[in-house]
Amino acid sequence: MHIDPLPHLDEHATLIAAETDQVWPHLTDVVERTFSRPGTGGYARLVGAADPAASGPRPLVEGSTFPGFHVVTALPGQELALRGSHRFSTYALIFRLDADGPGRSRLRAETRAVFPGLTGRLYRQILLTSGGHVLGVRRMLVAVRRRSEHS
Repeated sequence: MHIDPLPHLDEHATLIAAETDQVWPHLTDVVERTFSRPGTGGYARLVGAADPAASGPRPLVEGSTFPGFHVVTALPGQELALRGSHRFSTYALIFRLDADGPGRSRLRAETRAVFPGLTGRLYRQILLTSGGHVLGVRRMLVAVRRRSEHS
């Protein structure tokens, strides 16, 4: 599946005092734990997510799934691209790791999505005005940074 055709929604970034290969296992662990918490499977089923449960190999590789997402790209130390869909949206969350000098990395999280129809537009409004999306993405970035810098 291609991610690029989805419209850009937002992007968040953090600098990490660790090499990209040191960050990668923390990124995959934080992402999987975030989307596999209690209740996420129930929510994924409620909204009709294409991927309502965890499946596939671990650690994450192309084809692995967890509630709401499947892994489209898993290039260790470089990119983890997730895609999902449900009744109200088709979306992607792309994490990119770049070296930012000796012993430093930049981790970016880009969200792309479409929200078709009236229910999609309402869902988009709730998602963006509640602040939940931004808070969730920033929380993941901070968790990856903390784990990477303290391991």
